Amino acid sequence: MTTVQTRPADAGDRRRWQALAVCLVAGFMTLLDSSIVNVALPSMERGLGADAADVSWVVSGYALTFGLALVPAGRLGDVRGRRAAFLFGLALFTVTSVACGLAPSSGWLVVFRLLQGAASGIVAPQTTGLIQQMFQGADRARAFGMLGSVVGISTAVGPPAGGLLIQAFGVDDGWRWVFYVNLPIGVAAFCAALRLLPRTPVAEKRREGADLTGVLLLGAGVLALMLPLVQEQQWTGRTKWALMPVAALLLAAFWRWERRQGKRGNDPLIDLDLFSLRSFTLGVLLNLVYFGGFTTVFFVYTLYLQNGLGYGALAAGLASLPFAIGSAVGAALGGRLVVRHGRKLVVVGLVGVAVGLLAVIGAVQLVQGPGAAWAAALPLLLAGVGSGVTISPNTTLTLTRVPVRRAGAAGGILVTAQRIGSAAGIAAVGAVYFAHLANHGTSTRALQLGLLTAVGIILVALVLAVADLRERQAHPEPPMGDGPAPEPVERTPSKA
Repeated sequence: MTTVQTRPADAGDRRRWQALAVCLVAGFMTLLDSSIVNVALPSMERGLGADAADVSWVVSGYALTFGLALVPAGRLGDVRGRRAAFLFGLALFTVTSVACGLAPSSGWLVVFRLLQGAASGIVAPQTTGLIQQMFQGADRARAFGMLGSVVGISTAVGPPAGGLLIQAFGVDDGWRWVFYVNLPIGVAAFCAALRLLPRTPVAEKRREGADLTGVLLLGAGVLALMLPLVQEQQWTGRTKWALMPVAALLLAAFWRWERRQGKRGNDPLIDLDLFSLRSFTLGVLLNLVYFGGFTTVFFVYTLYLQNGLGYGALAAGLASLPFAIGSAVGAALGGRLVVRHGRKLVVVGLVGVAVGLLAVIGAVQLVQGPGAAWAAALPLLLAGVGSGVTISPNTTLTLTRVPVRRAGAAGGILVTAQRIGSAAGIAAVGAVYFAHLANHGTSTRALQLGLLTAVGIILVALVLAVADLRERQAHPEPPMGDGPAPEPVERTPSKA
């Protein structure tokens, strides 16, 4: 009798982890496409005759539509079902990847790239929502640890993967295979998702509206905020920064509208009560600040190696592998230890990242020339471990007390903070790097100043984490295992 009862439980447990693997594969593929194209840009210029503006929009357009889709898509998954939203986003991403590879001109490539970014924004919040739905306690922390590994590795492995594809398929058409490679992975992930992903309960009891006004206000606010950041190098002059107060007004109007929706008993796009959870509010803020420093490292480092030291695309990409390896190790450790140590792990991780980047600055000073990448390998490994120990536990701590029925929207907010932080950080660090390069022409010093700026941003995140740690020691919260339990999964009625 005991055997009969344990087998379904074991099978159900295996099915959950298999479903998680599908989500992580899709998440890896969509995040990889935000960095893999960077080393393929010269190939696009040569193969399509694209100009600098077109190439810029291939990168920045993806980031824009990715960021715009996250919160509405997360809310859609919460209300209409995360499985359906995930499948739609994954199918759209796969189709638009092929369309990007087949693009006959740079204009069409930009259009398809915008659609591909929106598809990525649909997939991302469903992943965090499904983890909240399927797991609880230590298993949830372990799952978020795996997700943290995917975030760190996909960011770091993009340049070497792109370099390998360019090397294999040639400079003229190698860029097309950066997109074609998504087809077999996307089809396999879609078929597996159809079989494995659980159904999300459609909105409970009360009717939930679309809140189109909220969608429009939030979308316009995020667009006005991100446009000058992602186009900082392409839009010369200071006029672009006039969009910042416009963004502030739109986002303030959005906040007020959402408050009004809640008071009227309507369902808002974002449940603002989420921000009454200290763990959620601080986690989102930490994500915003940390990604402003972390993602900029590869931006200036690969520029330095290729333009300053004459590295090829493949060699420059491979130079970032130590960070990717360290990030995978750190995220796995963080996922296992976060239940026991909580925010302390985030503090340790941020210290590791800052020390590692300071060591990179010293390494390129001591070993200038082609050997600089080898000298920086060990410091990058340390920074990668620190990054994994930061991202994975912070994601777990941020979402652990979020009600499962709001998990998609909450995940959308978290990833939106990542995208805005990344755009702001690249704008700030890129401005320091290019300004020194233009005025003095020394690429090593430009890299060092850029990395110092990144370290400064990371230290701001460290201050926030330490302040929260002290607050938790003074006013402890219940253990993470006591967080909200997964809600029941909708079952397809039997026809027997």
